[in-house]
Amino acid sequence: MSQLLGKIDAGHAKLTIIGMGYVGLPLAIKFDRGGVHTTGIEVSDEKVSQINAGTSYIGDVPDADLQQFVDSGTLRATTDFAVLADADCVIICVPTPLSKTKDPDISYIVAACDEIARYAHPDMLVVLESTTYPGSTEELILPRLKIEGAEAGEQFFLAFSPERVDPGNKTWTVRKTPKVIGGMTPACIEVVTALYQRAIDTIVPVSSPASAEMIKLLENTYRALNIGLVNEISLICDRLGLDVWEIIQAAGKKPFGFTAFQPGPGLGGHCLPIDSLYLYWKMRGLDYETRFIDLADKINTSMSPHVVEKVEDALNEQGKATKGVEVVYNDPHVPVLRLESGEDMESEEPWDEELRGADCAVVMTAHSEYDWDKVERMGEVVVDTRNALGRCS
Repeated sequence: MSQLLGKIDAGHAKLTIIGMGYVGLPLAIKFDRGGVHTTGIEVSDEKVSQINAGTSYIGDVPDADLQQFVDSGTLRATTDFAVLADADCVIICVPTPLSKTKDPDISYIVAACDEIARYAHPDMLVVLESTTYPGSTEELILPRLKIEGAEAGEQFFLAFSPERVDPGNKTWTVRKTPKVIGGMTPACIEVVTALYQRAIDTIVPVSSPASAEMIKLLENTYRALNIGLVNEISLICDRLGLDVWEIIQAAGKKPFGFTAFQPGPGLGGHCLPIDSLYLYWKMRGLDYETRFIDLADKINTSMSPHVVEKVEDALNEQGKATKGVEVVYNDPHVPVLRLESGEDMESEEPWDEELRGADCAVVMTAHSEYDWDKVERMGEVVVDTRNALGRCS
């Protein structure tokens, strides 16, 4: 341990991050700023080429920042897992989606761990950041690294540290957001703390990897459940003829006992639609019914069909059929949308003829870059999901 700690403290430790997406690439930049030479592993040849050319595909990472570290030689990307042989520290930031049956898809974690095991060597630190169910670090990674009697905290070091990335947040950046870490042993906590202190201002150690895994799920389950609650309130307000936004904004003036959440046409983002279902799946195997989680998932999932129904009703009132309609969309943050059919749909400019000639405009965002006077004139019918979900005019 003293040898690895010495390397980290002196800034000589070599870091490899597996997965250079919205978590891995910003994290790599922070470690580079902390003097840690970093190699990113990506399965996408296109992403590897972009990183090595200093071109960022992540909104929170400006090209200039990426170019600076690429030019200095402290950051590079590759598709070759053989670089793990020279790595002192490895951080896993791979996707953890759900299957169509809403079971955890941990195949990316398993594949990453198997590659690490091929190149594992004494004094290596491995940290999992990918969101997963409690017990994953111990059940999935530990057995794969315990080669020839190696013990965690002695021959190698293992920990879980949940990513807490809020894309686009200029206040709570990766460096400023407190970092939870759960090591397999006290020695593991000491080593992983030393590493993350080079990139993160505040470290929050907890008793075990399982505790750290549960903390991440608590954070996002809290949000998913509260969004489910306010989505149901929006449905209630719709039936009562009340403006849900007026209700939420006034309630939000209370200085205690209330945190404002916003309704929407579903539950979006990388994590919120998924994370709480990891707990649902885990506890189902232990014969425990996660009733709040199940109910919130049902409510949140029902919001998109609710909006579709409102659109259909509004168009029917105008004598317009709703079967087989042509759909176009605009979203500056989603330039291309992959459909279930496998086809791609591209975002239209907000004032293009395609949108201005629409029979119905469905408004789902409050981005300041839109001119709402123009939006209101886009279609003969406007379904405004920003206010009382389903309000039609």
